[in-house]
Amino acid sequence: MTARRPILPWLVWGAAALAYAVAVVNRSSLSALGPAAQEHFGIDATTLAMFAVIQLVVYAALQIPVGVLLDRFGSTVMILSGGVLMIAGQLVMATVSEVWFAILARILVGAGDACTFISVIRMLPEWFSVRQIPTLSQFTGLIGQAGQLVSVTPLALLVGIAGWTGGFLGVVALGLLVTLLGAVVLRDRPGVGTLLERVFGRAGGATRHARSLGQADTTGTLTALAPPPTSLMPAAPARRPRRVPGAGFWQSAKRLLAIPGVRLAFWVHFTSPFAATVFILLWGTPFLTGGVGLDPGAARSLLSLTILSSMAAGLLLGPLTSRFLEKRVLFNIVITLAVAAVWIAVLVWPVSPPVWLLVVLVIVMPLGGPASLISFEVARSHTPRSFAGFGTGLVNTGGFISALLVILLIGLVLDLQGAGSPELYTLGAFRWAFAVQIPFWGLGLTMILVERRRTLRWMNEHGRSLR
Repeated sequence: MTARRPILPWLVWGAAALAYAVAVVNRSSLSALGPAAQEHFGIDATTLAMFAVIQLVVYAALQIPVGVLLDRFGSTVMILSGGVLMIAGQLVMATVSEVWFAILARILVGAGDACTFISVIRMLPEWFSVRQIPTLSQFTGLIGQAGQLVSVTPLALLVGIAGWTGGFLGVVALGLLVTLLGAVVLRDRPGVGTLLERVFGRAGGATRHARSLGQADTTGTLTALAPPPTSLMPAAPARRPRRVPGAGFWQSAKRLLAIPGVRLAFWVHFTSPFAATVFILLWGTPFLTGGVGLDPGAARSLLSLTILSSMAAGLLLGPLTSRFLEKRVLFNIVITLAVAAVWIAVLVWPVSPPVWLLVVLVIVMPLGGPASLISFEVARSHTPRSFAGFGTGLVNTGGFISALLVILLIGLVLDLQGAGSPELYTLGAFRWAFAVQIPFWGLGLTMILVERRRTLRWMNEHGRSLR
C-alpha cells in the first residue's frame, strides 16, 4: 500500500503564508489611503513619505538582527512576535490623530513586518524538498500579494464606511485572528511543537509523527543544490584581547559578504522590486489621481491590476526558476529591464499617458516583485546553513533600502517643485519625481553583472556548479 503524503507541511506553510499576507496588509495599509492620511493628519507630501520611509527603515534595519534571532529562536517565535508588534502598531494608528504617534505606529508595523517574511522563507527547507522550494517561495509571495489586494480596495472602502478608526481596528482584528491560528499550527520543523505545545509541555500526535516532504530528495539532488560548507567562508580572526560590543555581529556579516553569491543575491533583491513597492505602498494613488487625473475608483482598479499581475507572475516564475536554475538571474535582469523601459516610456510621453500605456505599466512593473524572490534561491545556494537566517535577512534588506530611498526622494522632489499636497499635484511634477528611479536601476543592474561574473569565478575555483 502506498504511504500517504503528509498534510502537516502544507498546513504549516499555509498558516505561515497567511501570516505573511496579513503582514503585507499591515505594510501597505496606506497604499490607497495616501490622500486620506494627509487629510487626517494634516501633513504634506514629504511627511506622508516619511510614514512609509520610517516603516521601511525599521524593516530594513531589523532584517539582519531578525535573521540572527531567527537562527536562535526559530520561525514560529519570530512570526508570532511580528504579529503582536503589528497588532500594537495598528491599534495606535487607529486611535491617534497626532503625527508623532502615527510615526510610532509605523515603527511598530515595520518591526513586526520585519519578523515575518524571512521567517516563512527560512521555514520552507525544513518541510519541503529542494525542488519544491522555488515554487513555494513564489506561491508565498503570491499569497502576500493577496494582502495588498485587501489594502487597496476593501480597506479603503472600510475606512470610507466606518471611518479611520473603524477601518484600522478591522486590521487589528484580522491580525489577532491569524496570530492565534499561528500559535496552534506553526512548527519550526518536524518534531518541534507549536507555541502552545511548548508552553504546556505536551506535544500532540501531529507533532510526534510529523515528517518532511524533503525526505524524498535524492542524494544527487541534495549534493547539487546544497549550500556551501562554512569552511568556504573566510576564517574568523584570532581572539581579540578585549571584547568590542557588536564585533562578532559585524565580523559574521563581513565573512558572509565575502561570498560573491551572497552579494549577487543582495543586488538581485535591490534592483527589481522597488518600483512596484513604491507604487503600491504609497505613491501609486497620488500619481494616478493627482498626476494623471483618474478618479479614485479607476486608480484603485489599476492598483488591483498591479497586484493581480504580480500574483500571475509568481505562478509562472516559480516553475520556470525550478526548471531553469542556471538562468534564474537572467530572468531577473530581463524583467528589470522591461520594468525600467515601460516606466521611462510613461515619463517621456509628450502628453498625459494613455490608458493603454498605464495598463501596460501596471502589468509589467509588478513582475519585479516575484523576480526579486529569485534572490532568496541564490542566497540559499551560497549561504552556509548555519548562517541561513542571517543571510536571508541580509539579502532582504536590498529591495527595501532601494524602496525607502526612492519613496523619500519622490516626496522631496514633489515638495521642491511646490507640488507637495493633493491640491498642488501635477503630472509634470510627478514625472520629475518618478525619474529618481532611473539611477537605482542603473546601479542595481551594473552590480548584478559584476557580482554574477565574480560568482562564476568563485564557483569555478571551488569546484561548484552555478546554482
